[in-house]
Amino acid sequence: MKKYLLPAVMLLVFETVAVTLWLTLNNIFYLFNFSYIGASIALGIFLYIKKYRYARRITQLLVGLYILVYLGIIGNENMQLEGFWYYLFTGVFEAATIHYAVAKIFGPLIFGRGWCGYACWTAMVLDFLPYKTPRHPRKKLGWIRYVTFALSFVFVAALFLAHVGNMERIMFWAFIIGNVLYYAVGIVLAFVFKDNRAFCKYICPVTVFLKPMSYFALFRIKCDKSKCISCGKCKKVCPMDVDMTDNSRKRKNGTECILCFECAKACPKKAL
Repeated sequence: MKKYLLPAVMLLVFETVAVTLWLTLNNIFYLFNFSYIGASIALGIFLYIKKYRYARRITQLLVGLYILVYLGIIGNENMQLEGFWYYLFTGVFEAATIHYAVAKIFGPLIFGRGWCGYACWTAMVLDFLPYKTPRHPRKKLGWIRYVTFALSFVFVAALFLAHVGNMERIMFWAFIIGNVLYYAVGIVLAFVFKDNRAFCKYICPVTVFLKPMSYFALFRIKCDKSKCISCGKCKKVCPMDVDMTDNSRKRKNGTECILCFECAKACPKKAL
């Protein structure tokens, strides 16, 4: 039963968050919201343990479509970075601020960049593209993410400084237009660099939150050096160019592991 401990722990973590927010904010929506996300993630991990090929993709679709369609389009909530700035400026701790606190600011201390592998609605689409493993070495373009991060902040700050009316409607359309741009840029970059995750590596502003916290992640993929034969297969299949044979927290691209377990599946000696 030990192999089912991880999905049980993940479900417990999200249930704890769900109940805490429900009782603290007196809003039963948070009980449903985080229970659903936790159950979806636990299901994906369980299916992976059962060696189901599309385990992670099922979780991606369950969580990604829920946030994109139900919360974003139907619920009119901007779950992108602009929504986080919006609620932060209004001083309201709900919706996007809670989402970012749990999934992208404090959550990575537990599960690192797992958000990117199992819940991101942008990556959910990009992972359907043909370049699942990078065809070329990583470019030194990571600085662009800090530009998009700053632009997101400036955009929302300018709206508040200008005292623009009907902000909630503007935030909704910013979510729609922002997602269209993200998908368009992500798809173009995937084909230009022959890498589905090029957008995640160079453009995505959310990684500014994710990367520093992921350095201290509790759940990490580690290598059993006594089994490793240095065949390099894990490095070839990693979509984020992480050196999984190095167990230190300073390993190459160490803060970018999305816990997709492609390396573990490719390892002929089960060293990961």
